[in-house]
Amino acid sequence: MTPGAIVSTAASVALVILAVTFLVASWRVIVGPTLPDRILALDTLSGTAIGFLAVVAVKTGFALYIDIAISLGLVGFLATVAFARFVLSRGPLSGARAAVATQTDETGRPASKKPDAKSKSDAKPKHGVKLKADGKLKPAPKSGGRKTKKDRT
Repeated sequence: MTPGAIVSTAASVALVILAVTFLVASWRVIVGPTLPDRILALDTLSGTAIGFLAVVAVKTGFALYIDIAISLGLVGFLATVAFARFVLSRGPLSGARAAVATQTDETGRPASKKPDAKSKSDAKPKHGVKLKADGKLKPAPKSGGRKTKKDRT
């Protein structure tokens, strides 16, 4: 086999592998359960397109494809960073997590994962702290053992 035939065969195999990668990443963009999954799939599609351009450049010998691949790499990187900033700006509760967080039980409190878990309002106050009528905590008096008449009133 000549070196040209080896390069041509390797380029053909690489194109088949890249086509399979492109199909799998496209499926993840369409089906992906969460937004970050879709963003990663788009980043993979960008990298796969860069690979296609590089293999086509090697197969055809046309060097302009390499310049286009470099430009596509820069655009793909900037798009991934922009999507990541968008996901971070949405806040901690979004999508499926927000739906889970807004579920309530029969008392109107947020539903907990454990059925016997106590909410903060059910918990006993810590030692040295008293609970006011409005539900806020106030510190207990700092006097030593016995209470004086002044402390009792």
